[in-house]
Amino acid sequence: MFAPGTEVSQEAAGVAGAMLVPTRFVWPYGGRRVFLTGSFTRWSEYLPMSPVEGCPRVFQVICSLAPGLHQYKFYVDGEWKHDECQPSVTGNYGIVNTIYLTREPNPLPPLLSPRTPNSRMSMDVDNEAFQHVVAVSDGTVQDAAIRISEADIKISRHRISGFLSAHTAYDLLPESGKVVALDVNLPVKQAFHILYEQGISVAPLWDSLSGRFVGVLSALDFILILRELGNHGSNLTEEELETHTISAWKEGKHQIYRQLDEHGRPVQGCIIHAGPYDSLKDVALKILQNKVSTVPIIHSTVQDGSFPQLLHLASLSGILQCICRHFRHSSSSLPILQQPICKIPLGTWVPRIGDQSGRPLAMLRPNASLSLALSLLVQAEVSSIPIVDDNDSLVDTYSRSDITALAKDRIYAQIHLDEISIHQALQLGQDANSPNGFFNGQRCQMCLRTDPLQKVMEKLANPGVRQVIIVEAGSKRVEGIISLSDVIRFLLG
Repeated sequence: MFAPGTEVSQEAAGVAGAMLVPTRFVWPYGGRRVFLTGSFTRWSEYLPMSPVEGCPRVFQVICSLAPGLHQYKFYVDGEWKHDECQPSVTGNYGIVNTIYLTREPNPLPPLLSPRTPNSRMSMDVDNEAFQHVVAVSDGTVQDAAIRISEADIKISRHRISGFLSAHTAYDLLPESGKVVALDVNLPVKQAFHILYEQGISVAPLWDSLSGRFVGVLSALDFILILRELGNHGSNLTEEELETHTISAWKEGKHQIYRQLDEHGRPVQGCIIHAGPYDSLKDVALKILQNKVSTVPIIHSTVQDGSFPQLLHLASLSGILQCICRHFRHSSSSLPILQQPICKIPLGTWVPRIGDQSGRPLAMLRPNASLSLALSLLVQAEVSSIPIVDDNDSLVDTYSRSDITALAKDRIYAQIHLDEISIHQALQLGQDANSPNGFFNGQRCQMCLRTDPLQKVMEKLANPGVRQVIIVEAGSKRVEGIISLSDVIRFLLG
């Protein structure tokens, strides 16, 4: 080990109390055991470097350094080495690398990490031999991307709006497939078992007496029912749930949540739907304005709307898929597509220290109760919640749709929401092993802050994916979330 010397480390003098700058050091040339030392350790301490997931030849370590000039060197398998691709000088310790940090901390350059095996999630970030890893020579990320201009945003939005206005809901209809609808007189218990068996989280409701579609049943309804069952003052019991019809639940839901008209009667809301000739833009706006996940596409050849035909369930992912397909080979016509998401006012990000302007990002630990998770899903009006460890690194997510797994074998009747953890609930979902692949791990996608908008859009266009979680590669620390609705709202302006 080097003895303490007098090599320059212009960090301490005159900057006492200065903010430390998180700095990532990278050794991309392989080895079995790699260490870092430098003037910031007085050359007297080895800092072990860790291999990056999926790239065992690349080692990294993050150090918090004071602003100023630093020197450093690598100790690889018993030999002192320096990185020939980085700035260097010759000093008392031979050739050493140098780095100068400004006084303002900057985001660490993200290291790319491939798909993580044996995970419920799809860690789909590129592993391109670290082509996008930018060397730190002055404490900042040398990002070539320029912040997007308002003119580029305006041009892109105009072209997307024109496309969506010129195409109709017919473009969303698949060549073949099925749409599941439920009769309002079906018992709630049986209805949710059907949702689970069919691998879906929402279904339109059919009233045979009126001959019309009158609403939808969703995973949110199941969440509200489970919370009501757990409420000791509730009039709804597990026994009644066996025969409690969807229609009765909907009426009771209006009473519980005070959805009453001026005469104290339950509000008779009509189903939010669209026709096959409605433009894609109108369908998207209808979904966003009503805060729903899907809109039934219903067609009737009769003027009064009788004898309706349920053609499809339109979603934002289907609309985004149309956008991606149309502009895939002409992406240059949309300047915003190749912009990194960190340059675009999009999504919800973990607020910086002292930043009070942004809304907080809801995250939970695996040992948090299922009751807390369900309450957060309802109150925050989000589709899923990141589950993180003590370092805020992503380990899983809990989604509204996960709740339908509890319908299998009446699991919901055998548990108490306050006593079961999110981790245990997710295990029940995995053990349920849905025949239609509902728990195939594709609902949760991850990306890096440097990924282009087009890549994020392609991920969100996949069926079942409602959001993309932005993580720091390597550590998987959650940095933000971009949802389907975030992207569509941004594209429409």
